[in-house]
Amino acid sequence: MLHRSLGASSFARFWRFWNPIWGYYLGRYFYRPLDLWQPQPLALLLTFVISGALHDLATMAVRGSVTFLFTPWFFFLAVGVLVGEALRMDLTVRPWWVRAATHLTYLGVCLGLAWLIRL
Repeated sequence: MLHRSLGASSFARFWRFWNPIWGYYLGRYFYRPLDLWQPQPLALLLTFVISGALHDLATMAVRGSVTFLFTPWFFFLAVGVLVGEALRMDLTVRPWWVRAATHLTYLGVCLGLAWLIRL
């Protein structure tokens, strides 16, 4: 899972390989219904935000305190997917380590943005 995700040719493909079981349920129960009445980019954005909110709920249940980090983080991750798709991102010809570094940078920058607005 990790090797295939980090070696993906785009941010969108990264998420297809990352936690495929979670992705299946998000697609089936959130993305597809949203896609019926929203433009595809908005459906994708909302699906990521819902996933982040569910991660935040799990974190709050364990910690016993209110915190919102995953929701904004996943919002920025969705924006990255949409920008990558708009720019027709294709890292296929790049070595695996370049693709991995690109994805790790993407995850880190989005996390940093979420952390900044959380403060």
